[in-house]
Amino acid sequence: MIKKGVTFNIQRFSTEDGPGIRTTVFMKGCNLKCLWCHNPEGINKSPELVWYDTKCIGARECLSACEEDALNLTSKGMQINRERCTGCGKCESACPAAALEIIGKYWTVEDLLKEVEKDKAFYNKSGGGITISGGEPLRQREFLLEFLKECKRESLHIALDTCGYTSSSQLKEILPYLDLVLYDLKQIEREKHYAATGVYPDVIFENAEFLSSHHIPMWIRTPIIPGYTDKESNIAGIAQFIAQRLSSVQRYDLLSFTKMCVSKYERLGKEFSLSNAELVTSKRMEELKEVAQSKGVKNVVWSGLTKNETAKDKEQ
Repeated sequence: MIKKGVTFNIQRFSTEDGPGIRTTVFMKGCNLKCLWCHNPEGINKSPELVWYDTKCIGARECLSACEEDALNLTSKGMQINRERCTGCGKCESACPAAALEIIGKYWTVEDLLKEVEKDKAFYNKSGGGITISGGEPLRQREFLLEFLKECKRESLHIALDTCGYTSSSQLKEILPYLDLVLYDLKQIEREKHYAATGVYPDVIFENAEFLSSHHIPMWIRTPIIPGYTDKESNIAGIAQFIAQRLSSVQRYDLLSFTKMCVSKYERLGKEFSLSNAELVTSKRMEELKEVAQSKGVKNVVWSGLTKNETAKDKEQ
């Protein structure tokens, strides 16, 4: 019997995660520890409790509802003992102000399919479909496989957003159900990749070649992170790899660094190590786009927030 899958978000009317209008399903669990991760709630595979300070009215009903004694409301805010918390959701139900929330919802394959089919008319009209993202969707391999089979039976266009850190056998298993793969290539230098993500990139680049050799359409993505992936040599190396080794790539996306995730880290009791990093300028994004194009990649696109350059910035 297939276990239930767990998601941390379902985003409707997405236009950035593949062609057309899409529903993006974010699966919990990831095997990388990227310093810049903008979805920290997707790293842990289990549901997690978060507290919203702006909603809390100090009713304290949540404290008595918690059977694990995992909550303590102090003058500095709600303290959550994450070793004690089981994610049962009783405190969430007891809170009259909705200041507590369990991030992570369990689904059966059937229920999740019904959920994503609600907007099927929009997919059909726009050439869109379903994008499975995360986290890393392949951390929930058995559930993912069964869900993809059902989506394919319903003739839904399926895109997989993956970091590629898995076995080629697992990729081969889901190949028949994929119409597009959004694939991250972050850093071409082994030691720098390890320092920033916790894993070496060898298998990631190998799997990119594996997918391309099976003629799976791909969009390659590189997050532009100050001090980690934003060097011209890194973009040039990845672009050259794409041009020479990945014949099925349709576009190369450069994604600018964002700090909009800081509040997510705070709610999870974690620290965002790049909170003091500067945003990338639009000028720099254009420069990196030109670097990629100079290596033979024709369709290069950059997107995301950028720093507004003022006269004062340029003087500095």
